[in-house]
Amino acid sequence: MTHESAPRKRSHKHKSAEAAQKRRVEREHALEHARAEREHRQQAVLGQLKEAGLDMTMGAGEESWFGAPEVKIDLKTELERLKALRRATFVRRCYTLVSVVISALLQAYTIQAFVNPANLLSSGFTGLAILIERITGLFGVHFSTSLGMIVLNIPVAIICWKSISRRFVVFSMLQVFLSSTFLRVLHFDPILDNLMLQVIFGGFLYGFAIAVALRAGASTAGTDFISLMVSNKTGKSIWGLIFAGNCCVLCVFGALFGWEAAAYSIIFQFISTKAIEMFHHYYERVTLQIITQRPDQILASYNVVHKHGSSVMEVVGGRSHQRYWLINTVASSFELDDIMQLIRTQDGNAVVNVMRTENFFGNFYRPPIDEK
Repeated sequence: MTHESAPRKRSHKHKSAEAAQKRRVEREHALEHARAEREHRQQAVLGQLKEAGLDMTMGAGEESWFGAPEVKIDLKTELERLKALRRATFVRRCYTLVSVVISALLQAYTIQAFVNPANLLSSGFTGLAILIERITGLFGVHFSTSLGMIVLNIPVAIICWKSISRRFVVFSMLQVFLSSTFLRVLHFDPILDNLMLQVIFGGFLYGFAIAVALRAGASTAGTDFISLMVSNKTGKSIWGLIFAGNCCVLCVFGALFGWEAAAYSIIFQFISTKAIEMFHHYYERVTLQIITQRPDQILASYNVVHKHGSSVMEVVGGRSHQRYWLINTVASSFELDDIMQLIRTQDGNAVVNVMRTENFFGNFYRPPIDEK
């Protein structure tokens, strides 16, 4: 027994050493991946600055806008590595295309597997197309949802062509055409028999499908076109009117096909809206408090890339008694990651406090869809 146990102990120690070595290698790979990702994002920020034609070099001892000499930062070597794959136009378009295909497939699946079996009605032009199909069916005429989606969206796309981003219109209409095609050529069977589960999971998937398109710089067309066109021309939101329109459609649906179905449709639309809000943060705002000793370089790049207003005040460190500058600005939450990379590129020692902004009154710059 003694002679047999010794090799077993050595074998056990050998396996433990191999496992520890494997864990060390995995940690090293993870750290290398994190460093590469951080460098990749910094290059993307530097690429934005060069595209904007911003000269980031400041002479040593030169007075800054705020009365403090800035440290010379020579970014010429960094600017040689500007072509970040993530910022390349071709890659962004490919990402949008893939997202549009996924969004259309998810939307078609949700309509066939959840909306139609549960006798529900979605919001927007898609819901209106579903209602038209069911109303025409009462008179023995088949006007399919897939055809209705195209017929309803084409006139709106033509009207909005010159008022909003053409790329946005093209990709959004592609999403509509793909959804219509998937509804015609594919067939999905329902996977749930319980009505409430169909409403809950169907609402979540439908909202997620819309959010996938929105995050990539596209949409499911319809009311998105109208709201953007009015917002660009007047600076006002009409989502209240769009909500009222959805309510009118639901009232017609309830009067013809039962108020219970309309009530479930309201729950379905509520869940889909919450799912969109969960995954798409374009309309949320955050307040940033940036404490730095290099306000000129941060603001010079920030004003060119993000174009939001800001205010600056001089402060004194409570422990160091050194002079700092406090920059206050409000930005959209989806810009936060890019702003943090920009700040780290200009001042790695800057301290940033991020707070959620509940209300904001005044002019707020929203970047066009193409800049997202």
